[in-house]
Order: sequence, then C-alpha cells, then structure tokens
Amino acid sequence: MGDRQVAAVAADDRGLAYGDGLFETMRVHRGQVPWWAAHWARLRHGAGRLYLPLPDEGRVREAAARLLDDADAVLKLIVTRGAGARGYAPPDAAVPTWILARHPLPPPAPGAGLTLHWCETRLALQPALAGLKHCNRLEQVLARAEAGMAAADEGLMRSTAGDVVCATAANLFVLREGRWRTPPVDHCGVAGVCRAWLLQETDAEQARLAPEEVEAADAVILCNAVRGILPVARLGARAWAPHPAVHALRRRLAAVHPAFAEESA
Repeated sequence: MGDRQVAAVAADDRGLAYGDGLFETMRVHRGQVPWWAAHWARLRHGAGRLYLPLPDEGRVREAAARLLDDADAVLKLIVTRGAGARGYAPPDAAVPTWILARHPLPPPAPGAGLTLHWCETRLALQPALAGLKHCNRLEQVLARAEAGMAAADEGLMRSTAGDVVCATAANLFVLREGRWRTPPVDHCGVAGVCRAWLLQETDAEQARLAPEEVEAADAVILCNAVRGILPVARLGARAWAPHPAVHALRRRLAAVHPAFAEESA
C-alpha cells in the first residue's frame, strides 16, 4: 500500500468496493517481461484519465523480479485508489494499493485454431472508460460464462449499438482483401498492448465492424499480451482454414517477443 507492505487488502479498499482501479496482465519469459514498458505506459495513461496515483515504478519492478525468479509465467499487477470512506467520492489524498500476483501460463491454444461464440451480453458505451483496462469487468465475466456454456474457446462481444468490439479477453482483427481491420476502442473495449503492436506492424484500419463483416473475412485473429496472436478456425457456421498472412504475423511477433517463438513454429 503506497510504500508500505501490508498483510491483506483493507476492507474499505476502493478497488474491492467499486472496482476503482486498473490492472495489467503481462507475459513473463524466463523471469523477464519483454513488454514491461508498454504495459507501464498504458497503466500510466489510464491512471492519468482516472486521476489515480501510481506507486513508484522502480519499486514495483523490484517486487516483480523477486516474485518471478526465472519463471515462464503470467504476472498480474492491480493498482487501486486505496482505502477510503464509504461513498463514491474519492479521497482527497489517495494512497494507492498495489498487488502483484504470479500465475501459471494458460494452456496452449487448439492447434486448428479457436472456436468462437457470439455473446448476447453487450458492452455498454462509455467513452470516459473506453480503452482503459479498469477493474470493472462484469460484462466480460457474463460473456465468458456464455462462451463456456456454448463449449467455445472464446466469445465475441458487440456493443449495445450492435457493432463488434472484441473478444472477452482479447482484441479482434479481421483480414479482407489483403487489408487488416480492427474495431476502434473509443466507445468501449480495451486498448490492448498486443493490439497496439499489431496496429503499428500491419497499418491496420480502425473501423466499426458489423457481425456479417467478421463472418465474411478471409481470416480472423484474436490477440492479447499473454497469448499473442491466436488464429480463429470457427465462428458459428463459418469456418476458416489456416491463412499464410496469419502465420507470417505470428512469426513477426516471435521475432520481437521471445515468449511467442514456440507458438509461431
């Protein structure tokens, strides 16, 4: 909590009470976080928009190094506004709570590609929070439960306006006539770290997508900072064969992020 280690999160912590905080989920390779700078930059950007104080980056990195050792793992960092009185009004001088947790790597993706499910749970339009990886994730929790009940690997989510936004825990890119496109995250959704890399690497167009445009794509991928680039094989009745453009992208990602070298082989 701030510069002081505590045994447990306080009962009046605003992250627990209101989801008043941000988080980053990072891929660890041999004890290192190759995209640390990008994750911290996103955290700093989100904290600025929420007027949320951050802990000292050096102190967090030192704690992460002790926790990780030489592991291949997932590192999660949660930063909340800290303790506060009951009620929505934030404290005048907030002391942030920050929590680091190490988790095992997720299981490998299916070799043939992911099976997706259209979720009925929609993402609310809220530009004030759009793009941020904030701690209010009940929409994703409900949508992920839907995907599980449908025996799908992931679920695709639309906004309340009807356009396609993302998967429950990944960003979406579609390939059509040689050009990559991805939904903007100006009304809802998360501006993912892997998404940012793909935008720069592919010069993808940010454009609102209707469900039928996704289903008509030549190739579909999901991406996030933990699992990299994930090819999609099926969405409802639509199926996709492996696409050389997807394989090429995965190889390019492996060249800049060693944790994804094996997945691209």
